[in-house]
Amino acid sequence: MSFSLKTIPLHQSFLELGEQFLSEVKPTPFKTESNLIHFNKNAAKLLDLKEGIEEEQFFVDIFSGKQALQNAKPFAMLYAGHQFGQLNPQLGDGRAIIIAEMHNKNNQKWELQLKGSGLTPYSRDGDGRAVLRSTIREYLCSEAMHGLNIPTTRALCMTGSEDEVYRENIETGAILTRLAPSHVRFGSFEIFYYRHQYDHIRTLADFVIEHHYPELLSETNPYLALLTEVIKRTAKLIAQWQSVGFAHGVMNTDNMSILGLTLDYGPYRFLDDYEPGYICNHSDYQGRYAFEQQPSIGLFNLSCFAQALLPLIDKSPDKSAEMAKQKLEKYQTIFISDFADLMRLKLGLIESYNEDQHLVEDLLELMKNDHVDYTILFRKLCDFITKDINNPDSNNNAAIRDIFIQRDQFDQWANRYQQRLIKEGSNDKQRSIKMKRVNPKYILRNYMAEVAIKKAEEEKDYSEIDRLFKLLQNPFAEQPENEIYAGLPPDWSREISVSCSS
Repeated sequence: MSFSLKTIPLHQSFLELGEQFLSEVKPTPFKTESNLIHFNKNAAKLLDLKEGIEEEQFFVDIFSGKQALQNAKPFAMLYAGHQFGQLNPQLGDGRAIIIAEMHNKNNQKWELQLKGSGLTPYSRDGDGRAVLRSTIREYLCSEAMHGLNIPTTRALCMTGSEDEVYRENIETGAILTRLAPSHVRFGSFEIFYYRHQYDHIRTLADFVIEHHYPELLSETNPYLALLTEVIKRTAKLIAQWQSVGFAHGVMNTDNMSILGLTLDYGPYRFLDDYEPGYICNHSDYQGRYAFEQQPSIGLFNLSCFAQALLPLIDKSPDKSAEMAKQKLEKYQTIFISDFADLMRLKLGLIESYNEDQHLVEDLLELMKNDHVDYTILFRKLCDFITKDINNPDSNNNAAIRDIFIQRDQFDQWANRYQQRLIKEGSNDKQRSIKMKRVNPKYILRNYMAEVAIKKAEEEKDYSEIDRLFKLLQNPFAEQPENEIYAGLPPDWSREISVSCSS
């Protein structure tokens, strides 16, 4: 069974919550002619859309905001959020409009959202538009994260135009069609907490549980169970971010998904050199969202979410706070355990020993001191050879050793690593195969996105977008024809500056 856009079955579950939670608003079409920049066939399969649907003009018209799906009632969501640690009491979708909700043949729910589709009641001083640059970055990165098996929103397509959009410079406008089972955020709950509208918190929580956590309906305290599940998903998500060197850049509570998805790709970056204090957002003057701060910010954001749920957890405010606190205290344990497991897998270790934590920490410290590329180093470690490491005439691990400046210190670490592998009877060949399944050869480096953006902006050449899109769908594969993307980034990439508008 497949759907055309004219026969696609629509639902309105979130819309039925009412105007307290959203504002009905139609997308504003481009003034100039729109065109399809790229189409994600794999995402289309999530919706059971018929093959070749992207070739229809109606498809372009729908996803550029020019036409509406039959019986659809587009809307923008209301929410608040802690931005850089400070509460903004009302935000909302300032440049995004959910144009439809559909269920595929497996009854999986998907919301279709146009990002950059014009003004909404929550646009504040913005123009409701997105630029081509930021649209390309989110489109590519959401697919890159999916390829890395990290929970994320997906992107169906990009449409573009010649409309001028003013940021630091004049740029062209574009629209991203984003897919997610839900776009509800932590901030969706916060807004009603600070307005003392606790009935609305209950309504929203009941909705989220019914549609996305139905297994919690049988719990004695489903709201506490919801908090528990969101804590677990968030901890696991951020552990995955840290394990691949992904810096989000703007971990405001309005950018945190209630489903534990990576949401809102702005000034993100995958680390090149391992630099734990790296700040990828040039607007983050205090370094609040530096790479190494992400786990602690996750806990802060969860604390904000937990506070919003307090009126539901128990009738006694003190008891409610204590119960929430006990759940939040488990966050760090979950994160540390998951991160340790992921790093153990990256090193090809099957068994768990107390010494593993120091083995990982000492390697990361060496990488930091010697400015070692994070992705390249772990990929090369996949071919680490355990025998003959003490033989000075052996060059078995020379390709790894030569990455480091302080090679004597690497030798000391490598000896410990070798002994650790021998301890569990590790087989080099089998370990290499397993390690290459978790250590990507390809990531979306900033310079790669920048090259694709420049070609698209200056030449209307979208071929690099397509090339990267296909590359990032299989980041663990060798892809010898794409070897150039597996090397060190060019020196000029250090000058790339990314902000929230990116």
